Amino acid sequence: MRRTDNALRAIMIAFAVSVVLGLLVSWFAWPAKELEPRGLPVLVAGPAPATAQLVQRLEAARPGAFDVTTVPDAATADAALRDREAYAAIVLGPDGVSLHTASAASPTVATLLTQAVGQLAPPGQTVRVVDVVPGGPDDARGAGFASGFLPLVLAGMVAGILLAVLIRSRAARLIGLLVFAPAAGLVGAGVMAALGVTDGAYLGTAAAVALLALAVGGTVTGLASLLGPGGIGLGVLVVFLFGNPIAGVNAAPELLPQPWGAVGQFLPPGAGVRLVRSAAFFDWAGSATALWTLLAWAVGGLVLVWFGRATTVAHTPTAVPAGPDTAARGASMGVSA
Repeated sequence: MRRTDNALRAIMIAFAVSVVLGLLVSWFAWPAKELEPRGLPVLVAGPAPATAQLVQRLEAARPGAFDVTTVPDAATADAALRDREAYAAIVLGPDGVSLHTASAASPTVATLLTQAVGQLAPPGQTVRVVDVVPGGPDDARGAGFASGFLPLVLAGMVAGILLAVLIRSRAARLIGLLVFAPAAGLVGAGVMAALGVTDGAYLGTAAAVALLALAVGGTVTGLASLLGPGGIGLGVLVVFLFGNPIAGVNAAPELLPQPWGAVGQFLPPGAGVRLVRSAAFFDWAGSATALWTLLAWAVGGLVLVWFGRATTVAHTPTAVPAGPDTAARGASMGVSA
């Protein structure tokens, strides 16, 4: 009978994990498969009559794809790109059409817009591309940054789990988180700089990575302190399984299906990637929302750690071997009963 129960339980586990696998594959693959512009902020610079005509062409060709703002000239457009107010600018000048990009914000968007604007140029004319804010010196396609960002999230999650499981003191957990965050920031930013994934702004990048590490680690440890072992699963679900696919690490929030692209920016991975990019390439421009979001997650996690349980995982009492005294006491109790 016991063998039958175990076999049935094994079959149920196999089917349950398969269902979870299907959900995870769908959730991770679906946003990447559906990438396309959805209200993507772009600029059009140049003389008023020509810019108005180009805006009409953009809206007619891809309704709702672009959120277009017109500016008077290329200098104004470049300043807006450095402030992260848009991803690119189509500049209409005496020499024709040129595209000014900020590939550090999203190489995927820069590539997409380069292809799109090439179709708008007159036949036989080449669109000149000017990268106003490039990415890392050895990471032109942004693949290194995107791949290197995932371990930053995973490290915070692992640190949070280990502190919750192995450390029983609330104060010690807080100390662990507050030591881990700056250490992770210095190491993570240092490796990214050494690989040429980022360029300059080392201390700023380290500060952004540290806040991300504190937000992720604090959330996982805090939920575990509040809810016990189930809190660890909830933390992993929120931070990694749910938040990572809609963070826009490889693309941009405006390319993801909505409202998920916007939702992802209020979770640690999405806010973290924007903050790290802003610190590394844009001198913190456009980082206010991401900064406050990560601060809220970090402070919330620390509060949960302080007011949560000191013990996260239930400990099974250790059996005491029966000795002569124990046996004698048991015998005397049986006689008296």
